[in-house]
Amino acid sequence: MIKSLIRKVFRLQDGTEATVLSFAKHGIRRDAISPGARKVCDALTEAGFEAYVVGGAVRDLMLGVQPKDYDVATNATPDQVHKQIRRSRLIGRRFKLVHAMFGDETVEVSTFRAETPSETDEHGRVLRDNIFGTRAQDAARRDFTINALYYDPTKEQVLDYHRGAADLKAKIVRIIGDPEARYREDPVRMLRAVRFAAKLGFQIDQKTREPIDRLGPLIENVPAARLFDEMQKLLLSGHAHACVHRLREEGLHRGMMPLLDVILEQPLGERFVNLALQQTDDRIRTDKGVSPAFLLAALLWHEVLAAWKSREEEGERTIPSMMAAMDEVLDIQTEKLAIPRRFTTTMREIWVLQPRLENRTGKRAMLVLEHPRFRAAYDFLALRAASGEAQQDLVDWWTKFQIANDAERGALLATTRASGEKPRRRRRRKPVRDSDERREAPAGDESGSGR
Repeated sequence: MIKSLIRKVFRLQDGTEATVLSFAKHGIRRDAISPGARKVCDALTEAGFEAYVVGGAVRDLMLGVQPKDYDVATNATPDQVHKQIRRSRLIGRRFKLVHAMFGDETVEVSTFRAETPSETDEHGRVLRDNIFGTRAQDAARRDFTINALYYDPTKEQVLDYHRGAADLKAKIVRIIGDPEARYREDPVRMLRAVRFAAKLGFQIDQKTREPIDRLGPLIENVPAARLFDEMQKLLLSGHAHACVHRLREEGLHRGMMPLLDVILEQPLGERFVNLALQQTDDRIRTDKGVSPAFLLAALLWHEVLAAWKSREEEGERTIPSMMAAMDEVLDIQTEKLAIPRRFTTTMREIWVLQPRLENRTGKRAMLVLEHPRFRAAYDFLALRAASGEAQQDLVDWWTKFQIANDAERGALLATTRASGEKPRRRRRRKPVRDSDERREAPAGDESGSGR
C-alpha cells in the first residue's frame, strides 16, 4: 500500500507495472479504432488471449490525428494468431509477425517480445528476436515512450508503462532504456527519432539525442532493403522537408543518401530539392497521390546533371553521356539504399525526357507527348523552372501543347520554327568497322531512348 502511494504521489514508474489511463485521460473511443484492428482484438480476446492496439496508432489517436495503419500486440504466438484470423499470413525473419487482411486494410500483429533478443551481431544489432515474453517485457523492448502505449478496445483503457502519455503532453521523443544500447540493437531507431520529432513537431530528449552523432555510422550495417523502407516512410510522412533537414542537422543524411549533403550545399540544388520536398508534403497533406520515384528522381537529379555535363564537356554525345551519368549516380546510391527496379526505371525515364522536352519540333514533340512518363517529366520540368534551373516559357509551351487541338498544335510548332529552333538532323549511317559501330549510332535512336 505504501509503495502504491509513493508511485501515485511521485509518479515513479519502473516499467514493470502500467499506469491505467481511463477514457477521460486518453479520449479514445472503441469506434475510433479501424474495423480491422477491432476484429483482430475481438477474435483473439474471444479465443482467450490478450490483444491490444499498440504503437503509433495509439500515439496518433491521443494527439487527435487519424492513424494510417494499426498494429496489434498479443500474447498469442504467430501460429496461434494465424489460426484465429482466417485471412492472414506469417511474415518476417528477424521477428515473426502476422499480417491480418480485411479488404484494403492490413493489420500487423506481433507477439509480446522477451526482454532479451535471441541473436545479435558484433555491434549489438538484433538479428533475430523470436523469443516471446510478457506485456511488460514487450513494452520495455519498444523504441520510444510515446510508442509504448497499449489500448484495450474492450475496456477502452490505455496501459502506459513508461510515462509515454506525459512525454506526449510535453512533446518529447524519449527512448526507452539506455540510448546507446538501444541504438546498437537497431540503428534505424536513430532515424525514427528524427522522423518522429520532425513529423510531430517534438523535441528529442537530450540523453536520447546525445549518442546519435557518434553512433550514426552504425546505420551502414542495416540491410539496404530495410533502410529503403525507412527512407520511404520518411519521405512520405507529409513532413519530408523537415525530416531531411533534421537528418542533416543530426548528421544522419550520409547513412541514407550519400549524395544529399553535396546537393544541399549547392544553392540551385538546395532550392530544387526544397521545392520537391515541400510539394510532396503539400500533396500528402491534401490527400493527393505522390510518387516515391518522382521524389527520388528530384533528390538525385543534380548529381545526374553534374555527371552528365561533365561527360558532355569531355566530348560525349548528349544521350549516351546522360545514360552513363544515370548509371553512375544510381550505382553509388544503391550501395546504401535498395531502390526497387520499378522506381529506378521511372526515375531514368523522367531524367532522360528532360533534354527531349527541349526539342519542340515536328514529330519529336508528339512522340514526347505520347510517352507514358510525359506527365511526370512535364511536372519535373515545371519543378526545374520554379527553382530557376529551366526556362518558364518552355513549361508554358508544353502546358499549351498538351491541351491544344491539332490546329493549335500546328501553330505552336510553327512558332518554335519561326523562333529559330531547328530539329536535330538524323545522321546518315555510313559503313563502318565493327569496332566503330557504337560510336556511329544514329542520333535519332538515342533521343528516342526511354529506359
